[in-house]
Amino acid sequence: MSFKGIPVSSGVCRGKILVLDRKGPVVRKRELAESEVSEEVNRLEKALVQTRHQLLEVQRKVSAGMGASEGSIFDAHLLVLEDRTLLDEVLRMIQGEKTNAEHAFHVVAERYATTLAATQDEYLRERAPDMRDVAARVLNNLLGFQDEVDLRHLKEPCIIISHDLTPSNTAQMDRHHVLGFATEVGSKTSHTAIMARHLRIPAVVGLKGASGLESGQYALLDGFNGVIIVNPTDQTLFEYGQLLRKQVTLQEKLRDILLKPAVTLDGHRVFLSANIEQEGDVEQVKANGAEGVGLFRSEYLFINRDHPPSEEQQFQSYRQTAAALKPLPVVIRTLDLGGDKFLAHRQMPAEMNPFLGWRAIRFCLQERDLFREQLRAILRASTEGNIKMMYPMVSGLDELNQANALVEEYKAELQRENIPFDVHIEVGAMIETPSAALVADSLAKRLKFFSIGTNDLIQYSLAVDRLNEKIAHLYEPTHPAIVRLIKMTVDAAHRHKIWVSVCGEMAGDPILAPLLIGLGVDELSVAPSLVPPVKFIIRRLKVNEARELAEFALNCESASEILTRCQDLARQIVPSLFEEK
Repeated sequence: MSFKGIPVSSGVCRGKILVLDRKGPVVRKRELAESEVSEEVNRLEKALVQTRHQLLEVQRKVSAGMGASEGSIFDAHLLVLEDRTLLDEVLRMIQGEKTNAEHAFHVVAERYATTLAATQDEYLRERAPDMRDVAARVLNNLLGFQDEVDLRHLKEPCIIISHDLTPSNTAQMDRHHVLGFATEVGSKTSHTAIMARHLRIPAVVGLKGASGLESGQYALLDGFNGVIIVNPTDQTLFEYGQLLRKQVTLQEKLRDILLKPAVTLDGHRVFLSANIEQEGDVEQVKANGAEGVGLFRSEYLFINRDHPPSEEQQFQSYRQTAAALKPLPVVIRTLDLGGDKFLAHRQMPAEMNPFLGWRAIRFCLQERDLFREQLRAILRASTEGNIKMMYPMVSGLDELNQANALVEEYKAELQRENIPFDVHIEVGAMIETPSAALVADSLAKRLKFFSIGTNDLIQYSLAVDRLNEKIAHLYEPTHPAIVRLIKMTVDAAHRHKIWVSVCGEMAGDPILAPLLIGLGVDELSVAPSLVPPVKFIIRRLKVNEARELAEFALNCESASEILTRCQDLARQIVPSLFEEK
């Protein structure tokens, strides 16, 4: 028998399966007498304090064993315990409905987790398991329930199978006894998947049919292709031995090029940067051989907080990131809030079409105080000498002119206050809307660079919500319209002697990277872990091959034919990147 899922941490292992039956405590509703309400609030507060101590201890152990970056994963868990919006709602339920603390906390936390799980933004969607992880700890402490799942003290090596695993469980796995794991839910960006990659434990998520597996069965887990094979034959084991040897060779090749530039075989230079969310990601940028940060998503400094970060807090975060990477460049994107990314401390208006609504640069141009603090913080941090700044979701010239005018106004403010900044800081804009691509000539006259956000550009151009299962097949990065919009943007930029980056998912796909290079893109900015494979294909590519591919795409009427041509070229020049069993 074989079961298919999503590979999230590479490697192959084999051994006995241990199926975890994670039955949490039963949460029952209990009505309170008026005299019991204050004591119930005290119970909740004690459970929150106890949970905080437990999480701090887990964070301390993870930071000591894996590093500060992995330990910072638990910052999001700790912030849940300080979220006044959530806690006030729980208190109102206890006091208003005269109900017990565990019932109130369970109802409110699950409502929050369900909302997060339904958002469009992948980062926020993957925070739903974090919310549930914290909620489970609080409920266990309220009910005095001891979680029977303890992966620190397993008696023998095994492959863990579970509906889900929390980051807390994953962080404390005994690497000698947990050979690998598979879960029915999760994605590549979940904290559990991130921890597995750091621990170098083969892992698969989204496993279909896992309920048919039983403890004690012998299985092989393939973290390269996302497969579990129960009772593998000798032939299967032999084939996987061959695969493993090839993958080890590939990993060695990827390590060999970490510090080498992304240059094609015929000498064409491509800049390869990383996308990050916080200053703690800097180590991953360095470890994967990126040439700086092409996208610092600054909105994650603002989310999950009771109050927005002050100008000083932002300044320190931007400055520390830039200082840690000098002289490599750091491109900070100004706030991209709205759509499905909201501030916890303020009520945002309900909108029929939030992705077409009050978000990103539109939001900032109206929320001048918030925008002023961010722009001043970025300008102040620019004294490090390697910071660039860009605006998200610019749809036309008016927005760009307004934003540029504010930057000039705040530069003048800082000069009057004798606060230093880089007077030559480069300012760019994201090209994420068809309108921006169509007026790229006008925008290019007033900017130093473009960064094409292909995720939104595709979504808006094709009118396709890629998370809607009924129409996800219509989300096509190689659609002829997208190819032509990218080419139009690149040509406009180069006419005005400014450079162009792509920071969407297309840039991190080794199959599509040659097409972007052929279209004239100067820089690719990708998730840190994707830098090595993208660099690997660039260093085995000839720029003439990329240009021929782009020429074909620009004259082709079929998205599937363009994709097939991209796949054929990629597999021809780096077959080892795409080898599967």
